[in-house]
Amino acid sequence: MVDWTAAGVDVTKPALARVYDYMLGGSLNFPEDRALAERIAKVGPFREMARLNRHFLRRAVRFCVESGVHQFLDLGSGIPASGNVHEIAQESNRESRVVYVDHDPIAVAHSEVLLADNPHATVLRADLRDAEAVVSHPETRALLDFGRPIALFLLGVVQYIPDSGNPAGLIARYADAVAPGSLLAMTHFTSRNMEEEMAAAVEYFAETAAPITLRSAEQITGLLGALEPVVPGVVLTAKWRPELGGPPAADPERSGHYAVVARKR
Repeated sequence: MVDWTAAGVDVTKPALARVYDYMLGGSLNFPEDRALAERIAKVGPFREMARLNRHFLRRAVRFCVESGVHQFLDLGSGIPASGNVHEIAQESNRESRVVYVDHDPIAVAHSEVLLADNPHATVLRADLRDAEAVVSHPETRALLDFGRPIALFLLGVVQYIPDSGNPAGLIARYADAVAPGSLLAMTHFTSRNMEEEMAAAVEYFAETAAPITLRSAEQITGLLGALEPVVPGVVLTAKWRPELGGPPAADPERSGHYAVVARKR
């Protein structure tokens, strides 16, 4: 068993990847992570939101593969859970290639174990906000061919980048690095139909190292720059191409995330 304290992990402060892991029923979390998750879960359907976000990931991967995109750069990938990007993509094409990126040492360590025998997938411990470092990393370049389309995934992470952090500029830097025909899949917290619940979540996350910024559908569309949303555009996660699979939502109007897939022309 790994001594995470000895490895430099501060288990006294909640971490986003571990809170999300707990929401999904995982075990790679600590008391402070669970305490924050339980506080949030008491004010709204945040476990359901996490589940719907995960189901969107699976549908988005299938859409990318069906669109002929078999390379993935999953930014802020988090702690591995059932139905990871590489698992879904490689079901359809064993040659699909995936680079996961996260700065959480627990997420990275367990991803390394999961991917140890997979020559077409790897994980980087890096800050996704440094697009140039991620894109130019030798492992990224060794696995992904930037002359062919790549699917960029930013699921549930852009809400942690404030306006002062220029999220639109960050997305543009990644988009500029990939070939035409590439896709971007993104989910983002929204207060639509959940004003009180999200107001409470904003207060709770303000106590962590990653406060959240809520954005409207129009603001999320603005973050995409020149990328063109595919049908149905920016919608609640439960409403993004449900025909591609996954169990139905308890209440699609209270998904808690907007979802979008956009294409680079």
